[in-house]
Amino acid sequence: AAKQTSLVIVVDDSVTVRKVTTRLLERNGFDVITAKDGVDAIALLQDQKPDLMLLDIEMPRMDGFEVATLVRHDERLKDIPIIMITSRTGQKHKERAMSIGVNEYLGKPFQEKDLLENIQRYID
Repeated sequence: AAKQTSLVIVVDDSVTVRKVTTRLLERNGFDVITAKDGVDAIALLQDQKPDLMLLDIEMPRMDGFEVATLVRHDERLKDIPIIMITSRTGQKHKERAMSIGVNEYLGKPFQEKDLLENIQRYID
């Protein structure tokens, strides 16, 4: 049977980051949905269950930590791999992300190859 296309949700308040990341992922055969902040993301997740989430930390209304926490506490969503991509590369932030249960923590700007390799690791 033809393998279904994997769906990735990109959550970032930067329009540029959303565009660039969406283009990169679509070029590499993924379906993409985007959210401009955490509130948006949680609304989208009510209707869809993506195969993977790319998540920024610093966003208005609801930050990446809050989003990750909500996802990890939701029975239906808790097993979605989360890759945080952030300009906050401090150890403190990374430890907090890992304690919530984020799978990977990448700095911005990311190398396309790194990002794709990380995604492949979680989407077989």
